[in-house]
Amino acid sequence: MPSFDIVSEVDLQEVDNAVNQAAKEIGTRYDFRGSKSSIEHEGAVITIISDDEYKLEQVIEVLKGKLVRRKIDPEVMDLGAVEQASGGLVRQVLTIRQGVDRDTARQIVKDIKTKKMKVQAAIQGEQVRVTGKKRDDLQAVIAMMKEGAYGLPLQYINFRN
Repeated sequence: MPSFDIVSEVDLQEVDNAVNQAAKEIGTRYDFRGSKSSIEHEGAVITIISDDEYKLEQVIEVLKGKLVRRKIDPEVMDLGAVEQASGGLVRQVLTIRQGVDRDTARQIVKDIKTKKMKVQAAIQGEQVRVTGKKRDDLQAVIAMMKEGAYGLPLQYINFRN
């Protein structure tokens, strides 16, 4: 029986490259001269420190631009709250989301069932497995998923006959 998996994965090496490029640009841009703006990356957590909220937003925009150039959707970032750091600086923690969370997975399964397609969808950890008797049905599900807005980029892997 043909099947495929719906996942949301991010290549953390590409995120690391984007963070390094953004840090390099921040160091050379004229509007950041003399500011204490910095960007740090550890695993799936990015910490941005800046002088004020305006410059913090500018650093985030630079990072989003670098992520887009590396073909990473900026929607994978969970923006944390802006908090005060020592020395009159502000800090914001960004988390890179990996996998499909439970609520989104339930919404995906619900959307597939409401379309009354001849497929079965099951949540398996941080992915959704879709199985059906015909490849055409599975391809219709993929087309439907691309039209939907789920707040995170979806990939379709392990397409098997």
